[in-house]
Amino acid sequence: MLDGVILLWFLLTTLSVAFVAIDIRATPESAVMKWGFVLVTLFTGPFGAFLYVLGCREPLPGLHEAYVATPWRQALGSAMHCVAGDGVGILVGAVVAALLSLPPLADFLLEYVLGFMFGWSIFQALFMRDMAGGSYGKALKTTFIPELTSMNCLMSGMAIVSMVGKAHVAGGDHPSSPAFWFIMSMALLVGLCAAYPMNYWLVANKLKHGMTTVRPKGTTPAMGAMPEMAGMTRMSGMTEMSGMAGMASGGEMATPKGAHIDEHMNAPMDEQMDEQMDMRPKVSTKMIAFVVGLSFVILTAGVAIGVILSQTS
Repeated sequence: MLDGVILLWFLLTTLSVAFVAIDIRATPESAVMKWGFVLVTLFTGPFGAFLYVLGCREPLPGLHEAYVATPWRQALGSAMHCVAGDGVGILVGAVVAALLSLPPLADFLLEYVLGFMFGWSIFQALFMRDMAGGSYGKALKTTFIPELTSMNCLMSGMAIVSMVGKAHVAGGDHPSSPAFWFIMSMALLVGLCAAYPMNYWLVANKLKHGMTTVRPKGTTPAMGAMPEMAGMTRMSGMTEMSGMAGMASGGEMATPKGAHIDEHMNAPMDEQMDEQMDMRPKVSTKMIAFVVGLSFVILTAGVAIGVILSQTS
């Protein structure tokens, strides 16, 4: 029975990844977010494809800005970005731990460290450094707390599924078995759900970016979408995110030289962009410290539940 479910899952995942990889090429998103959705779909199969269609795919030409402006879609982009980056390091850690026959807690620790370092240093700080004025060092500093809190929630959900699955499913503890990859896919899916509320809070309080819109040079969004432009967007001339396709660096993601925006739109759009591009935290340092502590409580609870359930017969 389980073998059939796993086979069906892999078939659906293959089709889902192919669909997202092809379809997202026409979506006005940054390159790093496009790769993020492809990776998340690779990790979570048809669920990832469903989230892409529901949360990012442009419904009609020129409406992407308004479509992704809703808070829950902004949070989805943030959570997806977290899972995509952290997931690569987590899977590498899981494979290494399995090959070294590490005990469950050591396995978890290795996955956590590699997942956090890859997600923080590459997917967050490196690929999104233009949001920090092009400085990698500043990007590392500004993304540390958001990445830490999001990672803690992600791993709290993952720990339960992966520990139980590896302990009770035949072949689930070794990467040579399809069951291992199925368990890790389910763990990442549950981790995505666990990390979503934290990412919603982070985006709402300007501690993390959400979904973006990046259009080819010389194009503009639909007029009806203008009043509800999503945060982190550019109407025209914006190139792809640096590190993935070389977005022009410097400033606060300014429109590249040569890009054209109709003059009668300049004033209202500039005012709106200034407000939306403002990533100064909207909460106090004490509140941020509380949330960091809460994330560690959530992580500890998830690990404890995973250990207890994995030891039950």
